[in-house]
Amino acid sequence: MCTYNTENIAITGSGKGANGWFSLSDATVYFDHPVHAMAEHTLNIDFRNPAGGPSARVAVELTAESARALAAAIEAALASVPAALVS
Repeated sequence: MCTYNTENIAITGSGKGANGWFSLSDATVYFDHPVHAMAEHTLNIDFRNPAGGPSARVAVELTAESARALAAAIEAALASVPAALVS
């Protein structure tokens, strides 16, 4: 069953695609059927810069277990950095 629950956020960063590095301005996160991953449902993240056209996109499809492990690793990495560096 698809929930159609989608989170859209503004981000600042860079992504690397087939044509090299590009600026990122948006991320879309949703739980749905994957396009490529071998799973029934995945957490899908699209990192994008709409101004750069269709090629300015990096897509990720993760199992729920992998997505939770990634979220925990991100939080742990940020927690270990001195506060002055992550203003």
